[in-house]
Amino acid sequence: MIGIDLGIVVIGLACLVGTVRMVVGPTDADRAVAGDLLFFGVIGLVALVGVRTASPFTFDLVLVAALVGFLGALSLARALTRGKR
Repeated sequence: MIGIDLGIVVIGLACLVGTVRMVVGPTDADRAVAGDLLFFGVIGLVALVGVRTASPFTFDLVLVAALVGFLGALSLARALTRGKR
């Protein structure tokens, strides 16, 4: 349980840093990467809390959120490059 608690703290700090970068980021690309970090950090927190509470429903939520986040990251990258390949 100490490892899970430590993981929650570390991912929480990464989310805090991502939030600061999203607010301060000088370019749209910096904000997009920080948003991805924040989103997947929250997914990691949900997964660790699910492991800690032994709840089987959180894993379904994590799976769907990860798929949506991946597709969102792809579409945001496409929008930032203005459709260029």
